[in-house]
Amino acid sequence: MSHPNIVDEFPEVTIADLRLRRSAKWTYYADDVLPAWVAEMDFPLADPVKQALMNAINLSDTGYANPDATNLASSYAAFAKRHMDWDVDPEQVTGTMDVVDGIVALLGQLTKPGDGVIITPPVYHPFFSVIEEAGCRIVEAPMAGGRTLDIDAIEAGFKGGSRLLILCSPHNPAGTVPKREELEQIADLAARYDAWVISDEIHAPLTLPGATHVPFLSISENARQHGICLASASKTFNLAGLGCALFVTASQPGRDVIDNLHFGDKHPGHLGVLASEAAFTFGDEWMAKVIRQLDFNRSYLGELLSEHLPEVGYVPPEAGYLTWLDFRVLDLGDDPSEKLREDARVALSPGPDFGTQGHGFARLNIGTRPMFIEAAVTAIADSAHCG
Repeated sequence: MSHPNIVDEFPEVTIADLRLRRSAKWTYYADDVLPAWVAEMDFPLADPVKQALMNAINLSDTGYANPDATNLASSYAAFAKRHMDWDVDPEQVTGTMDVVDGIVALLGQLTKPGDGVIITPPVYHPFFSVIEEAGCRIVEAPMAGGRTLDIDAIEAGFKGGSRLLILCSPHNPAGTVPKREELEQIADLAARYDAWVISDEIHAPLTLPGATHVPFLSISENARQHGICLASASKTFNLAGLGCALFVTASQPGRDVIDNLHFGDKHPGHLGVLASEAAFTFGDEWMAKVIRQLDFNRSYLGELLSEHLPEVGYVPPEAGYLTWLDFRVLDLGDDPSEKLREDARVALSPGPDFGTQGHGFARLNIGTRPMFIEAAVTAIADSAHCG
């Protein structure tokens, strides 16, 4: 497909180079499968991040992390102010290994076995397993139309005794960004039912033009008293393998929860700390390039689907690089990704992993060059129309 104004911010990326990577995205499937699944981007590291890591390696500086000896908390606070107009107290920022581990730790502090924990499927699939591993009950408040928070269902969950809501904001896999009014209602519900909200905001820095991410803890005093945010540079700057995320609180009750966590729950990876600090401090220019690329990619994917797969349902994401595709009309079964991987040799994330609401769906990663998105769509189209 020709495009007169194609945006390609990272033309140096080649398939040959990507296949030299040893991360999960590029090693999980056979070499003839184009991976477009797990949340890893294909772009080169930001130069400031690369330099920070190279400096550490050159110094053999690969020991244990000491976040207090770095500017991790203050660099994140400055980053949050620049990009989200959010006033974060560095004293209320604490490192952890990653967002999922952070949620596990918080469940251990805020719930007891048998408690209900609300999630909003289709939603990030580890939420299901960590709730069960904590001995808690999964309480589903499905997204209305698969894209909008259902406040009534969330209230029903709290009213039924659920002690906690895991909020995915921006939402994965729908790519939607909750509105301020929705967040205000959730904060009020948490206060009314004396419950907690864990807000996973890992995709927030990649909110795209036309949408505005509102940090949950910035909403109201109810949100600050009943909320804990989890943030990270990992999705925005492609640092997931380095092990660093952040607990962010904004009240004494929240701070007390973090203080009571086990030592290991507050111990990020050293290279992750160094890379995150560099990203938050010096990564703005690189992040702006990524946002420009993703803004183009989401539109380009829509054009490609309209031309080659008009049957597939697609709403461009408001944030991030994960897109949620509805293949139900093509009758590819509950898990279209399985058939597409076998027949088209393209790997997407299975929709059913995100809950029963994901039957007939699959998640496509567009954190890559446009030419690779086109290759994935045309391969899927050839397979679907020949099958």
